[in-house]
Amino acid sequence: MEKQYPSDAIEPKWQKYWEKIGLFRVDTKKCGNKYYCLMMFPYPSAALHVGHGRNYILGDVVVRYKMMKGLTVLTPMGWDAFGLPAENAAIKGGIHPKTSTLRNIEYMKKQLHSWGIGYDWSREVTSCLPDYYKWTQWIFLRLYEKGLAYKKKAAVNWCPSCSTVLANEQVVNGRCERCETQVVQEYLEQWFFKITDYAERLLADIEKLTEWPERVKTMQKNWIGKSHGVVIDFPVAESTMKLACYTTRVDTIYGATYMVLASEHPALEGL
Repeated sequence: MEKQYPSDAIEPKWQKYWEKIGLFRVDTKKCGNKYYCLMMFPYPSAALHVGHGRNYILGDVVVRYKMMKGLTVLTPMGWDAFGLPAENAAIKGGIHPKTSTLRNIEYMKKQLHSWGIGYDWSREVTSCLPDYYKWTQWIFLRLYEKGLAYKKKAAVNWCPSCSTVLANEQVVNGRCERCETQVVQEYLEQWFFKITDYAERLLADIEKLTEWPERVKTMQKNWIGKSHGVVIDFPVAESTMKLACYTTRVDTIYGATYMVLASEHPALEGL
C-alpha cells in the first residue's frame, strides 16, 4: 500500500483522458437538463495561490457533483485581465503589460490543469484582448448614444505612488492597501453611468428573486437607496444664493438650527 497518494502517476493520466473525450465541452444547442456554473475570473497579475485553490476547487466539486446527478454542466473560464492588479504587476516586474499578463495567463492555466479542474476552454475569454473588449466598447457606445454615459468631475481616492484611483475598499486607515502611501482626495473628470434611471425597475424586480435570502435582497434595496422626502431651499444671508437641502423628515424642519456643507460642495467657492 502506498504511504503517499501517487498524484504524479494517476492524475495526469486522467486529465489527458478528460481532455481527449471533451468531458467538459458542452454544445448548449444539443442538450437538456442544463446547469450553469460560473466561477469568478481571476486577475492574471501573478501565479495562483492557495486562496485561488480554495475557490476554484470548490467550484469544481459543484460541477462534478451536478454532472454525476445527470445534468449537462456548462463551466467556462476567463481572465479579468484589464485594470490595476495586472498593471501594477507589470510595473513592478519592469515588463510590458501585454507580455506580463499573457505570460501569467499561460502559467495560471497550467496550474488549473495540474489541479485537475475542468472547464470548457473553448469558451475562454480574456478581457484584455480585442475579441472581448470590442464588445464592452460596443456596449459603452450604445449607452453613450442613449445619454446613459456622461462625464463630470468628482472627488476620488488618489494614490500618488500607484498613480491611480482607488475604490473605498482599497483604502485602509487612509492609506493605499498595496503600497501604504497616504491617500489624497483629487477632483478628476470621469465617466458615469445613469443607473439612477433604472432605480424603480431594479427595486420592483428584486421581488422576483424569490429564492434569494432576504438579507441579500435588503442589501440590494439599501444599495439602491430610494427614500421619500422633499427638497427645501434655504436662502443664504446677504446673498441671492439658495442652498437646496433634501430631508425625509420635513415635519422636524422647524427644529433645524444649522446646516453643514460637505467639503466638496460646489457652492463653497462662491461662498
